[in-house]
Amino acid sequence: MKRMLALDVLRGLTVALMIVVNTPGDWGHVFAPLLHAQWHGFTPTDWVFPTFLFVVGNALSFAVPRYAAQGHGAVLRKALKRNIIIFLLGFLMFWFPFVTQDASGSWGLIPLATTRIPGVLQRIALCSLLATLILNFWGMRGAVLYCVLALLGYWWILLAFGDLTLAGNAPARFDLWLLGPAHLYHGEGVPFDPEGLLGTLPATVNLLAGYFTGRMLLQQGTGVATLRRMVQAGVLLVLLALCWQLVLPLNKKLWTSSYVVLTIGLDLLILALLVYLIEVRGQRGWTYFFEVYGKNTLFIFMLSELAVVVLVRLHVGTLTGYSWLYQQLFQPLAPPQVASLLFALCFMLLCWIVGWQMDKRQWYVKV
Repeated sequence: MKRMLALDVLRGLTVALMIVVNTPGDWGHVFAPLLHAQWHGFTPTDWVFPTFLFVVGNALSFAVPRYAAQGHGAVLRKALKRNIIIFLLGFLMFWFPFVTQDASGSWGLIPLATTRIPGVLQRIALCSLLATLILNFWGMRGAVLYCVLALLGYWWILLAFGDLTLAGNAPARFDLWLLGPAHLYHGEGVPFDPEGLLGTLPATVNLLAGYFTGRMLLQQGTGVATLRRMVQAGVLLVLLALCWQLVLPLNKKLWTSSYVVLTIGLDLLILALLVYLIEVRGQRGWTYFFEVYGKNTLFIFMLSELAVVVLVRLHVGTLTGYSWLYQQLFQPLAPPQVASLLFALCFMLLCWIVGWQMDKRQWYVKV
């Protein structure tokens, strides 16, 4: 099956934005659109991760039919192998650099008992595996039914087994019961993980929506009629989400059903625009920058995350290497928020250079 450049560009765009929002020079000075909503609400940054799931679904629209022709066993083997590896890579990133030094100067392994289990790659792996199983055994109709039941069922779970607060929400209670507080994210001040296990149910809908869209583009082409359907569906979903959020707030950290519907609607509108510009109008002179990210997505994302860990672990005097670089090279250049953004953009460009060199040598890391 022929790949569509617009899908690769959307994938690369999300990786570039993910790196930028994850690596400001100073978390105390960040432009508001580059921060997640504190709790209820929506910012451009809240669009990035669900869109990454959407483009993973796009990729599945090429892979699943190919393996399905070889039988259920081939689909299961490929899905299990790929997603177990992705899950383990995500877990190992949290465990990295694996060893630590205590107050006495002795070195030892970082305890697995205190290592976070959920995470971005872990959620991608779980959603991808669940979506593949649904598509393989239930088909397209079963996948559509799952989307409806997951969104409505998750809404019911949120209201029936907790509230919509940080302290009392059902996903946090479930993760605490299953995993315990030591394995969860503590950045909110309490043990609560925004990539928790229960949120896998609605997040899989984002991925399946990407699959449906990819199949439609492959089967129906990129003509005006297809783009019109995408725009119409996108507008309807955005309007539905804006109405739904009156009773179920948009919340990325809880991954509420209204949030899922809004982000899918936005993805359809943005992808329709990219397909029109790239596939219909043939405007491809600007696309290579994002293609580089799209060709080695997993590797570049992991590189960006591990580079941050290394810089934070290194010290120059009393400063981490990360803070030292920011204060020495960027802080003197501009006001704090601008300097912080410049750091993030340069960090993103350095990752791009690595991807560019890999593309020149045709080195592509696949799982």
